[in-house]
Amino acid sequence: MSVVRPTQRFTSSQLSAGGEAFVRDAGRNLILALHGALKNLQLYPPENAVVQSAIADLVRVSDELRLVEGDLEFRVAGEFIFVNSTRLRLDFDNYATFTRVLNHFRESGVGELKVLTRTEPRDWTVFISFLLKPVGDSPAARFEMLRGRFQSTHVTAFEIAPPVESEDDQKHRSESKEVAKQTYSKSVAATKEVMNSMRMGQSPNLKKVKRVVQGIVDQILSDEASLVGLTTIRDYDDYTFTHSVNVCIFSVALGRRLGLARVQLYDLGLAALFHDIGKSRVPSEIINKAGQLDENEWRMVAAHPWMGVLALFQLKEATEFPYRAMRVAYEHHMKRDVTGYPRSMRTQSIGFYSRIVACADGFDAATSRRSYQSVPMNPADVLAELRDNPRRGQDPIVVKAFISMLGIYPVGTFVVLDTFELAIVHSVNPDAAFISRPMVLIVSDDLGNVKHPGDLVNLADRDAAGQFARSIIKTADPERYGIRVGDYFL
Repeated sequence: MSVVRPTQRFTSSQLSAGGEAFVRDAGRNLILALHGALKNLQLYPPENAVVQSAIADLVRVSDELRLVEGDLEFRVAGEFIFVNSTRLRLDFDNYATFTRVLNHFRESGVGELKVLTRTEPRDWTVFISFLLKPVGDSPAARFEMLRGRFQSTHVTAFEIAPPVESEDDQKHRSESKEVAKQTYSKSVAATKEVMNSMRMGQSPNLKKVKRVVQGIVDQILSDEASLVGLTTIRDYDDYTFTHSVNVCIFSVALGRRLGLARVQLYDLGLAALFHDIGKSRVPSEIINKAGQLDENEWRMVAAHPWMGVLALFQLKEATEFPYRAMRVAYEHHMKRDVTGYPRSMRTQSIGFYSRIVACADGFDAATSRRSYQSVPMNPADVLAELRDNPRRGQDPIVVKAFISMLGIYPVGTFVVLDTFELAIVHSVNPDAAFISRPMVLIVSDDLGNVKHPGDLVNLADRDAAGQFARSIIKTADPERYGIRVGDYFL
């Protein structure tokens, strides 16, 4: 569904119809109007004509929605925005707009905004001006300041409340998590089927694979955190297949951050899922060998990129298959200066998709337990290695975007807090200013009592004195404490 522009008015038939579809369209319209007013009021004084036009747009949109629905309640919960209990869908086109509005509400401690009566431009100007104030106090303190501002300026059109998770929020989170689990399991099963079919010389079901990639893209666009969290499972027995799915998930999420459109994300996802298809032509006893490979065995493993191209060419004879996927299969182990393997006399630069997949591949491989790597690296250490070690040959811009996506402490990182609690990084902080203060699951209290499923907290939250309530003091090995990280994302 396309986003309705704030300047576009609903027809009389749309207004009279109402219903959930109307609320979704009008709700997106409201967020765009809020975003426009925030942006313009940040640049110009309130009396500026551009600001007044943006505020007038916001007045019209909010009053229109309230009159049709009878009331207007704007609520934020976690990564979601609700208008009159209808969850607004986040997609590629409105990602930046949603995120900015969401962050402003979070920083000001506002979980719910009710529009009680017809609004005036002055009402919205007071509210938005406060949202734009520099952050220095805790969200709870800012909430009380905003309530006081409404009283001192006699703004009675609004009623605000702090964030509270309702049963509906829990239901939406549970449903989204279940969809993510189904998407992940179907992806692993389909990848296993494809690679085993090609190992046996049979033709795989590509339609099923394409549906899997579409499911991954759709899930990343609607609720990235739930799917990225499942990459922490990293099944040792099915490493080859879970690795391909994890690389696909990371690549699609990274491609989204780098500005790729939905159709491009499908192509990237398909290429990422098939990046290691050449391993289907390497004997399984070599792929799963626990010890060091001899020279001949290493040659066979190092040949999997060009063998992957041959395998994909055979698929192309049977069905339409994107050329970019072949290029990714060939280049994903090459470095930025075209060293690495396979050595090529003709390749002069690495493709954009190949650079994305190489970054995702390097991260997932280093953080996974494999036949020849019994102790995986800490995710935070791997990101630092990708960023700081030139021998890795990664594209610095892609790595920077990857770190921005995962945070300094990536999903699944096991950390010790200054409260002596143990936690697992759940997701990057939605506020980019707090990239070093992610959302974490508290999995053990200060006395060592293990919790499951854990308590989700924001490390950017402050106490009554305005100090951060919790901070990370170090990363640690979860196995030392008898904790399996993947169990907390199932």
